Amino acid sequence: MTDSVINFGQAQFLTSAPDIRKLPADQGIEVAFAGRSNAGKSSALNALTRQRQLARTSKTPGRTQLINVFTLSDHQRLIDLPGYGFAKVPLEVKLKWQKSLGEYLQMRECLRGLVVLMDIRHPFKDLDQELIHWAVESDIPVLAVLTKADKLKSGARKKALMDAEEAVPGFGGDVRVITFSSLNKHGLPELESTLNSWLTQPAEPRENDTAHDD
Repeated sequence: MTDSVINFGQAQFLTSAPDIRKLPADQGIEVAFAGRSNAGKSSALNALTRQRQLARTSKTPGRTQLINVFTLSDHQRLIDLPGYGFAKVPLEVKLKWQKSLGEYLQMRECLRGLVVLMDIRHPFKDLDQELIHWAVESDIPVLAVLTKADKLKSGARKKALMDAEEAVPGFGGDVRVITFSSLNKHGLPELESTLNSWLTQPAEPRENDTAHDD
């Protein structure tokens, strides 16, 4: 447990980038948020930072096509990756997002953890699993956040968490699961604790095995 506690309310928007080449210098520490277009990612970021409009929520899932960067300090950032999996987005756009996500996870050296947000009623769909496998292969710890937990009664919520935890060993690597609601802040302390531990690690490049790239 670290003595340093981050004030997530100090998060500020820095920039939006179409791909990793337009991101800030690959230095310091980043934690990324990813999820399907209707998983409640923007709402979770706003709940975390106590800012209603930090991450813009849209009534049209799939509209955000950029990597959004929020600063916590001069060396700590939150990254909002483009939502994925929305059916009405053209195929070429989906492929572009997929390429952008893959590049970010595999090449961004300052990435220290990935938060994958999934609707608690529909967790671990194909693209969610692919994303988690990408992270595990790149030695990035994952926090799987089952959002919209307020939509389920207590018993159903506990069962959904238990089912998700049973699926986690299949991914290998460091993958944990929590339930979360941006509406009533259920699970917020657990999210904050995990992010705090990731963001206060020594800012050294993570090891990434590239031997299979030959």
